[in-house]
Amino acid sequence: MSSSISSCVKQVINRSPFINEMLIQQVISYSNLSRFIQTRVEQLYGQPVKLAAIVMAVRRYAQELIESQETQEHHSIEYEISMKTNIYDVNLVRSDTFVSRLSGLYDKVKPQKGDFLNVTIGSHEISIAVSDKFRSSLDEMIEGQEILHRKENMVALTILFKSGFLQTPGILYMASRKLAWENINLTEIVSTMNELTFVIEREDSMKAYDVLESFFDEEL
Repeated sequence: MSSSISSCVKQVINRSPFINEMLIQQVISYSNLSRFIQTRVEQLYGQPVKLAAIVMAVRRYAQELIESQETQEHHSIEYEISMKTNIYDVNLVRSDTFVSRLSGLYDKVKPQKGDFLNVTIGSHEISIAVSDKFRSSLDEMIEGQEILHRKENMVALTILFKSGFLQTPGILYMASRKLAWENINLTEIVSTMNELTFVIEREDSMKAYDVLESFFDEEL
């Protein structure tokens, strides 16, 4: 038993952005939450813990979160949100032979004419999101490759930051958390220095747009 009850409570709460958010918004009962997490706290602590002790730890941590939110430095953020529909999203196991073929796709896609293309090359996987009109070309390229996932009719929601983005710590986490709070599933998250793109289901696109716009305009 090396951890305190307080640190165990924090660990359990920090594992769930939903619980974290509800404490900040003060819309959850401390006693009900304490009963809910009691078993997990006891597992981390290594022995039984009285409910009253967990309630006290939850109350203290909630106050820490609220005060941190209130004192956080806010920056004015200038941004634009754009939406690209009819996105074809594919994930496959990385192979060096396939990587060498990607230049053929870059030659066809013209972002300056409104086309969309994002390629993320990881250590073990490759993710490709492209305008649906290039689907047949991409399917030809990935023929014979080990496909992990493919989905059509997706939407790419891109936030272009003009200022204030780099000076606001945690903004990627906060934006993602807001979408998760609204039960919006993120198929892909792509980030560059001044752009943040979420690839999502078409049915969630307008809701996600409203959530993000409200977040940047009203909460930051």
